[in-house]
Amino acid sequence: MRIKYNAPTVLTFTLLCALIMLLTKTIFPGLTEFWFMVPGRNNFHAGKFNNWITIITHIMGHANWTHLINNFTLILLIGPMLEESYGSVSLLIMIVITALVTGILNVILFNSYLLGASGVVFMMILLSSFTNFSTGEIPLTFIIVLILYMGVQFINSSGQDNISHFAHIVGGLCGSFFGFFRTSGNLRPKGSITAMQRRQ
Repeated sequence: MRIKYNAPTVLTFTLLCALIMLLTKTIFPGLTEFWFMVPGRNNFHAGKFNNWITIITHIMGHANWTHLINNFTLILLIGPMLEESYGSVSLLIMIVITALVTGILNVILFNSYLLGASGVVFMMILLSSFTNFSTGEIPLTFIIVLILYMGVQFINSSGQDNISHFAHIVGGLCGSFFGFFRTSGNLRPKGSITAMQRRQ
């Protein structure tokens, strides 16, 4: 019996984030702040190369080990299933798009810094609710998950904590978009069978 690197995108993402945290906490204390934390609108400087990079890389930086573990407990639980369904490249593209959208909106709309993979977590949660769908249908699981997860984020968004409920909401919307895009047949999982193919 051997250990299998069963979900390359999810596992590589996890290991890179853990490495960044380790380096930040040991020999490069400013690493996360410089390369993996996207500034808000008042602190974003178009002339700084690293500010542009962080629009995507902010999902790889975390405030502490607890922040990282909380995010990747869910990513490691949900991600492999999604990667098996969609393929490693498709899931990577969805992660990058989610990072890009949350990063850009944070720069445009907010003054606070943003870091962490929680937007990706919510993208995966909403996307996973589309598992075992039929074309042309809206899964009840999606509706329930939308109410439970997204509703709580809207309610909590008025609070004054350090959690970016905005990133959660945007990540969830990205996951919903990917899920509906899937139902249209443009992002169909590997090995899925359309209604036409079933009739044949």
